[in-house]
Amino acid sequence: MKLPLFIAQRYLLAKKSHNLINIVTWISIVSVAVAAFAMIFVLSIFNGFNVVISENIHKMSADLQVTSVYGKTLNINDFPFDKIKEIKNVELVLPTITEDALFRNEDKQQIGQIKGVPKEFYQVERIEKSIIKSGRFGTNADVSYGIPGIGMAYYLGINPNNPFSMMQVYVPRRGNASSFSLENSFNMGQLVANETFETDQDIDATTVLAPYEWLSELIGYQGIASSVEVFVNQTSNLNKIKKEIKKILGDDYQVLDQYEQQSTLYKMMKSEKLAVYLILVFILVMATFNVIGSLSMLIIEKQKDTSTLRAIGGDNSLIRSIFTNEGMIISVVGGIIGLILGIIAVLLQQYVGIIRLGDGTGSYIVEYYPVALQLQDVLIVLATITIIGGIAAFSTVKISMRKM
Repeated sequence: MKLPLFIAQRYLLAKKSHNLINIVTWISIVSVAVAAFAMIFVLSIFNGFNVVISENIHKMSADLQVTSVYGKTLNINDFPFDKIKEIKNVELVLPTITEDALFRNEDKQQIGQIKGVPKEFYQVERIEKSIIKSGRFGTNADVSYGIPGIGMAYYLGINPNNPFSMMQVYVPRRGNASSFSLENSFNMGQLVANETFETDQDIDATTVLAPYEWLSELIGYQGIASSVEVFVNQTSNLNKIKKEIKKILGDDYQVLDQYEQQSTLYKMMKSEKLAVYLILVFILVMATFNVIGSLSMLIIEKQKDTSTLRAIGGDNSLIRSIFTNEGMIISVVGGIIGLILGIIAVLLQQYVGIIRLGDGTGSYIVEYYPVALQLQDVLIVLATITIIGGIAAFSTVKISMRKM
């Protein structure tokens, strides 16, 4: 063990001549530990919410989505469906239409999006499981069935158990429509709604699923789609399939995975996590002031020791190293203790459940605060504590040494 580090650890463990220094030293360790605990636990909660949101979005999103680079629609008559279906592990390739719409039910109305999908869309297991009371979707004679999200059904006052629940759908009319007349500006259709689906809260509150052919006729999109959605075997290499599809389609199309389809949402979640991390770093900086105080008091107390070291040949560099190591040890020990306790708390929350979400009445998607421990967060917190502790120790020693 190097001499400066050996002496530093002796200073930490040895009893000081003034008991106050011992107290301040342990307060410093505890304050850093609390900050480290808070950092890893709060970051893990953000990870947990990200996982829950991603899982809910995944239920209704295609594995890959193909859109046109040059506009909001693509011509499905020229689209190479067969070539994409031949790719190994590709299960479904479906055209879809997504359009803004106004929904009405009696005296209630709501703006959202209507998504036209073929019947094969519901062959995907995760989508079928998301539908509440499934089995009645389709077109029967003059009656077409739509599936609103549970949020949209709530806003419109739709009762799925009522076989005669209907909603009016208004979509913008293509071409030169009059903006002064509802009848001339919009095409109107009706959907029977005796099913709902449940995924992500934002999607549930804004989306209605409808038959692809029905919506295509209503909007006037014959032979046109907003996108083509690709569903693959869940054990397959998605990136490999994505590259193969890009190779087939060329530069006129873009192929988006689920993260890219919801890029705005994921960027927002990352920004929120970064903002919270910076706030926690500020708290850690405040906790480091205890380390500065403890280290300053120790330097004053050990002036006789430093004089002895100089007398036997020790230079200022050695003395600075001793006290800098002392400050680093305080920060790192506190950080490791906080991280260990934080990891234990996260694992208890994950597998046992300690903190409930809301009042525990079951009105939330999950009963307990979701958490997810990530190794990169542990390393980031440890690195942050080490860097901040090192800067604080180096600066304190440098200033104090000028006065000695």
